[in-house]
Amino acid sequence: MNKSELAKAVSDKAGITRAQAGDAIDAFIDAVVGAAKSKDTVQLAGFGTFHAKHREAREVRNPRTGEKIKAKAKTSLAFRPASALKDI
Repeated sequence: MNKSELAKAVSDKAGITRAQAGDAIDAFIDAVVGAAKSKDTVQLAGFGTFHAKHREAREVRNPRTGEKIKAKAKTSLAFRPASALKDI
């Protein structure tokens, strides 16, 4: 399912227009990304938790050449599903 299909499903379920559903999805994504940038978590009961995950700098290997290179430290967005979602 892509973003437009999700917007259609949300609009059908909520009884709103697709444009409004698309705006709501964009606002949700912006809120989650903003929380991750400030190292906060977003917890949705019965669905899961979005959180910032920090990875330290490390040495990695290029699989094609075998050359060792340094990977920079980075922070990425991670999702931990709720137990109700895991059971599906």
